[in-house]
Amino acid sequence: MNSAKLQMLVFSLLTAIVTVAGLAYIFLDPPAYLRSTREGVPYFTPPVANPVDGKPLDLNMLARHFEGGGAK
Repeated sequence: MNSAKLQMLVFSLLTAIVTVAGLAYIFLDPPAYLRSTREGVPYFTPPVANPVDGKPLDLNMLARHFEGGGAK
């Protein structure tokens, strides 16, 4: 095995290891910015604009409303 093939093998193995480790980390212990509420709304979601009057609305309230839970 010549030097170029060995370098490519090492590079490929390191890439595969880093990829699998990164995916395992994301699925086993997700960071806070990837977590979501019971309605599926991410925790760090900015308010959305009401198209009628332009006031900011909480996205969790909208999700509950469209689920049928009402706007509390």
